[in-house]
Amino acid sequence: MKRDFEAEIAARVAFIEEQVRQSGVSGIVFGNSGGKDSALVGILCKKACPDTVGIILPCGSSRNYGEDREDALALAEQFGIETRTVDLTPVRDAEVAALTAAGVSLSPAARNNIPPRLRMTTLYAVAAAERRLVAGTGNRSERHMGYFTKWGDGAFDFNCIADLTATEILEFLAYLGAPAHIVTKAPSAGLFEGQTDEGEMGVTYAEIDSLLEGGSIPEESRAIIERYHRTSEHKRRGAALFEGRKV
Repeated sequence: MKRDFEAEIAARVAFIEEQVRQSGVSGIVFGNSGGKDSALVGILCKKACPDTVGIILPCGSSRNYGEDREDALALAEQFGIETRTVDLTPVRDAEVAALTAAGVSLSPAARNNIPPRLRMTTLYAVAAAERRLVAGTGNRSERHMGYFTKWGDGAFDFNCIADLTATEILEFLAYLGAPAHIVTKAPSAGLFEGQTDEGEMGVTYAEIDSLLEGGSIPEESRAIIERYHRTSEHKRRGAALFEGRKV
């Protein structure tokens, strides 16, 4: 069945408008990473709320300062999205230095999760200062895999693309005429030099999406996806609360 993109876009825009109305805020802020998910979120938010600002948040990786920044700026120019840049590399370095001085030996995973949490801290600071909501930019495929940082890019006030697979994100961007390089480049969180999402996970988004849609994939890939999903359940569940006392 042919997809009705206009109807889906209208529904998502109405959802965002309702979030803004209910919250009584003045605008929206999102992390404009130069990637596919943030591109679609930025386009939809701008359609729903003229006062939408995208923050470019480079943090350590040369890709953050190069192609990702260029793609973020291209998106912003094409769709009229206000853009600011907050360089978080000195903040990250200061955090790592402080932890090291305190005797903490950071594993690669611990170090790589610092930038997403610094980015979310920054977005919420902007939101609090300017009465904005923070828009989430994670898709259904990433959420199933737990491929996001808890209290980092996994934190937000609303998410208008959470039901879309990575494949569907590409379809929407193609329909909307987003910058071609954003659509074609390898997905990457830019956490470290040479990092790609698929290389880090060991499976492709096409395989993840096929499994989510009931398709057939190699057993080896299925096992990897199931392991990721199982071990990341705590991320989707949120914080555990003791409820022994009823107030």
